[in-house]
Amino acid sequence: MSLFGTSTGFGAGGFGAATTDTHNPMKDVEVTSPPDDSISCLAFSPPAMPGNFLIGGSWANDVRCWEVQDNGQTVPKAQQMHTGPVLDVCWSEDGSKVFTASCDKTAKMWDLNSNQAIQIAQHDAPIRTVHWIKAPNYNCIMTGSWDKTLKFWDTRSPNPMMSLQLPERCYCADVVYPMAVVASAERGLIVYQLENQPSEFRRIDSPLKHQHRCIAIFKDKQNKPAGFALGSIEGRVAIHYINPPNPAKDNFTFKCHRSNGTNTTTPQDIYAVNAISFHPVHGTLATVGSDGRFSFWDKDARTKLKTSEQLDQPITACSFNNNGNIFAYASSYDWSKVTFCLVPHVMIVHIQITFVVKFPSNVALGTCAPANSSQIVWV
Repeated sequence: MSLFGTSTGFGAGGFGAATTDTHNPMKDVEVTSPPDDSISCLAFSPPAMPGNFLIGGSWANDVRCWEVQDNGQTVPKAQQMHTGPVLDVCWSEDGSKVFTASCDKTAKMWDLNSNQAIQIAQHDAPIRTVHWIKAPNYNCIMTGSWDKTLKFWDTRSPNPMMSLQLPERCYCADVVYPMAVVASAERGLIVYQLENQPSEFRRIDSPLKHQHRCIAIFKDKQNKPAGFALGSIEGRVAIHYINPPNPAKDNFTFKCHRSNGTNTTTPQDIYAVNAISFHPVHGTLATVGSDGRFSFWDKDARTKLKTSEQLDQPITACSFNNNGNIFAYASSYDWSKVTFCLVPHVMIVHIQITFVVKFPSNVALGTCAPANSSQIVWV
């Protein structure tokens, strides 16, 4: 059975040629036929899957898949729908399935061979995160919800294998076996160990003073999970090791996604950090923010490697492919400047949503900083 079954892609009346405008100042390759509403999540296919496939979930209630070819061109492959906005996506380790989490309170499993999706999880509130766990003695899906629970599911059963109570609503999470970390409302942070069966390992006092927005686990030189990067709505990222030799020295936070003003003389615009992604080879990280920029960082050298030009919309999601030579980022409105329609009978319209795939230079992502890099004030 072929991948995506008999699917012929998506979009109406053909895809046409990608356009360039102020929304794409760096003239990166644009993904054809993007969603009709803001993009919430991106994920590239795992190493076991030949080629590069990009999954994106959106507030248009859909999940779309594109093939990213070696020449940078993108080919729409298939899509699936929820009845509410899609907040998170992930892949199975063999690349045959995609898992999706939605505001409709369900998670689904999308079998790419048959191009069919079935419900595999249910919560009492929107599901914010979904992650595939492959352990030596079990495989399951982990879902985190605004109903203040973390649940683990065998995809063959309608009932969860385990349900753990969270102190507050789940805002973001990440999994790198045998570690999971969940960040919740009210600045909660819990680390879980996944060996044998999931269990709480440690609760951590948040190193950030404002609402958590995104989190990503990083690995040590032995390729084992060592800690995490945590981003907040206050333009700041925390680097936190689970068992550092010197906590006061090794753990730190730094400012990012802010305007050039200073807090003392010139008002400074501060933007949310919307997503964090670690390079799979070099261990450097990318952050994207509501300021419409992405930046690459070397956490070990405590150096900013590169910052993009500014887009005309916030950047809401990002992802590296499995060997790190492709960086995808999504530009779309994130309601960071307007919480709701403030003027009666006026609707804010998403005129265009830009999906971009960027091939960054090795210098920008390697362990050596380029000539225009700068040391950062780490606080």
